[in-house]
Amino acid sequence: MKITSAHGSGGKMTSDLIHEIFEKHFSNHILNEMEDAAVLSLTTNRIAFTTDSFVVNPVFFPGGDIGRLCICGTVNDLLMRGAVPKYLSAGFILEEGLETEKLEKIALSMKEAANEAGVSIVAGDTKVIEGKGSVYINTSGIGLLNENRDISAKRTSEGDAVIISGYMGNHHACILSSRMGIENSIQSDCAPLNDIVNRLLQNDIDVHAMRDVTRGGLATVLNEIASASCTRIELSDTELADEQVTSFCNILGLDPLYMGNEGKLVLTVEKKDAQKTLELMKTSNYGQNAQII
Repeated sequence: MKITSAHGSGGKMTSDLIHEIFEKHFSNHILNEMEDAAVLSLTTNRIAFTTDSFVVNPVFFPGGDIGRLCICGTVNDLLMRGAVPKYLSAGFILEEGLETEKLEKIALSMKEAANEAGVSIVAGDTKVIEGKGSVYINTSGIGLLNENRDISAKRTSEGDAVIISGYMGNHHACILSSRMGIENSIQSDCAPLNDIVNRLLQNDIDVHAMRDVTRGGLATVLNEIASASCTRIELSDTELADEQVTSFCNILGLDPLYMGNEGKLVLTVEKKDAQKTLELMKTSNYGQNAQII
């Protein structure tokens, strides 16, 4: 079945779409109340709140899809402030002609990513517009913050070490390869970074700044950190991309420093904490290729 304007009318077809796809996969005691707003119980006076919109072509790509992407992107934004991600909302803009089988595949991917990240989708919305069968998703997220935790770019100081959680550019190279019909085995790095962040905080690592390296790449993020902290960041001669991405960049004249990722972070810590931080990251999910740069 394909999405039609009737699915956005607010009537029976809208209700059927919600129950047969979204409620089916996102079910939890908060969402299942189906009220106009979710009522949440928060155990802290400080929360982190973020929102993001996801548009990607192709919608399905090696290593993920727009569903996994939107969950991981929002969860990672919360984690970068040291928050524990708890609740997400999901707003869907559906183009007429989208096959409901594809939409359900995306919803299932969102469910699996949310389960991996330990979050619940507690509110949502759907709208239908004219188009060629694509889908766009907006997600917002709430995370709980420790009262005494302050992770912010402005805390980066002279002498800090800069550490990345893995190789750069895999997501960017994956998407470009799909668009250009280039055959390779490069997969997106799309992933929730809970385990890395949790290990650092549970071991009392005083992380100064932490950012997920998405659009604009590592160079853009480091410039933002340097600007916020009035510092200059110098990179050592390190291997920023894996062999496949490096070859891909050489062919197309791209620079891994400016390529997007969806499952990588960069952080700054005092130099005395750098080695312990690196060891913790290397034993975490998605941090095996971490390095001090």
